[in-house]
Amino acid sequence: MAVRALLVALSAALGLFASAGKMKIVEEPNTFGLNNPFLPQTNRLQPKMSPSAVSGPAHLFRLAGKCFSFVESTYKYEFCPFHNVTQHEQTFRWNAYSGILGIWHEWEIDNNTFVGMWMREGDSCETKSRQTKVHLVCGKSNKLAYVSEPSTCVYSLTFETPLVCHPHSLLVYPTLTEALQRKWDEAEQLLYDELITDQGYKNILKEIFEEAGLLKATEENEVEKQSKKTTLEFETVEKCSKEYKQLSEEIKNLRILLGQHGIAYKGNFAGNTSVEYVSHQLATAVASVLNGSKDDEHLHGNTGIWNYTL
Repeated sequence: MAVRALLVALSAALGLFASAGKMKIVEEPNTFGLNNPFLPQTNRLQPKMSPSAVSGPAHLFRLAGKCFSFVESTYKYEFCPFHNVTQHEQTFRWNAYSGILGIWHEWEIDNNTFVGMWMREGDSCETKSRQTKVHLVCGKSNKLAYVSEPSTCVYSLTFETPLVCHPHSLLVYPTLTEALQRKWDEAEQLLYDELITDQGYKNILKEIFEEAGLLKATEENEVEKQSKKTTLEFETVEKCSKEYKQLSEEIKNLRILLGQHGIAYKGNFAGNTSVEYVSHQLATAVASVLNGSKDDEHLHGNTGIWNYTL
């Protein structure tokens, strides 16, 4: 009996081994999502920056923290409002692509209206970073409806939502604080009174949107702001008149100083008669006198007669 029992046990064991040899090993499919803990660390998506703060129409804030998917061909796109856009290749290839197409950055604004959400600084693509513009359109439900790539590494997403169906749902002005609304009102009045140019008006609006966190100020913007402090590019007539008066007074004092030395300055201003240029030329002449250096081309002694008058 013992031998028979041993044979039965051995037979059962051999049957298990035989069936195990016929078992098919199923490869687990890709598990999508940003920084998936089940993926090796080297394969996780690595964002270049953190998303910007949630901003814009308050009724859209309820979309934050949610994600919406769209599958086209072998790719799955995932849009997470105010967070990021990702793309995942649905295949069992060992090097299937999963990447970030953009991280929430700023709004695109036109004619007092939010016209799109920009997701920037995505994964590298040749010499630039991938970026995506998300268009918000009226729809019966929240869903990612369409994805395209208008140009290399620049993507376009269409997101449908009932949250933007009201005609005033994407207006910018109501989202601003009272202080910024007053600043906008003042700019409107200045433009109406023709005290600022259209470009000056646009610059003020841009500053308002940046202060509200709707737009991001670039390094170029910061450099431009600093340069405005040292140039004669004025946005209002009042500023321009004030600075012109100051420079005219400076030119007058410089001419008097040259006259006290019996020096006549012959300036060639045919190509540039701006107050800034004339002031610079006269200052150069005065510096030459004070340094004891006389340039025969510009300085002519003893007559006290000026060959250029403002």
